[in-house]
Amino acid sequence: MNSILIRNQALKNSVLSNYTPLLRGMATEKQILGRINATKNISKITKSMKMVSAAKLRGDQERLMAARPFYKWTESLTGPPILLDDLDVNNLAPHTLIVPITSDRGLCGGINSTITRGLKKLEIKMKAQGKDLTLLILGEKGRAQLSRALGPSCDRSCTEIDIPYTFATSSALSSEILKTPGVDAVCIIYNSFRSAIAYDTTVKTIFNMASAEEEPMVEYEFEPDTKSEVLQDMYEYTLATQLYHSLMENATSEQSSRMNAMENASKNAGEMIDSLTLLYNRARQSRITTELIEIISGAAALEN
Repeated sequence: MNSILIRNQALKNSVLSNYTPLLRGMATEKQILGRINATKNISKITKSMKMVSAAKLRGDQERLMAARPFYKWTESLTGPPILLDDLDVNNLAPHTLIVPITSDRGLCGGINSTITRGLKKLEIKMKAQGKDLTLLILGEKGRAQLSRALGPSCDRSCTEIDIPYTFATSSALSSEILKTPGVDAVCIIYNSFRSAIAYDTTVKTIFNMASAEEEPMVEYEFEPDTKSEVLQDMYEYTLATQLYHSLMENATSEQSSRMNAMENASKNAGEMIDSLTLLYNRARQSRITTELIEIISGAAALEN
């Protein structure tokens, strides 16, 4: 035992004798200049991305303005969309399929994280009331975030969806949603576009009238098909229309958020370039002053 302790102590002494503490010195002029050039290159990229997002935003706004009247008739069946924070869990069905719409690309601010945070809070509230939820995630960023946080509830995900969105795309996604068994209602969570600098996290709830406990639309007559078939077809078309409008709203919000994020990144890069330039000038001035002192001291020594 004593030999082992002596051997360990000798090993410890040898390690300490060979240890050299790391000293952090001031950055050299070359290093500072390299950081300035790298920051300038990043600033050029962010400015270009802002211009691209601004151009895409105009096109998305035009498509959104055309989509809003197209879906407006569905509000008489499903009700108007509400903010996610104002959603009453008591009004949700026992088994709800939630469709969060996120982006496939990043660098767009907090547009995806707001949906993720709201969905985490909603999941806690639903579990507290004994209600089940299933997730069908649209977008790579939402899949990456929610698969870690709400893994057991994640059923499927759809990524790399063709842009710009079309009604054919929303119809195909609606068909995928309808394949989920045992669903009483569908909730679509998306970002509603307000302006170029603001958006709201919004939710729509679509119930299947064909499977409702009370008979809907008793004041109407249905012919020549049976009423249940007509209501099922109407539910599918309503779902596709609501999803198409939600995709348009979220795409417009994504481009506006990315434009603002790139503008802020360019502003921060400019501030960093200014501070690095000041640091570079100070280092250069210090070097020149030191060289002058050495020259003057050498000349004085020669005279003496």
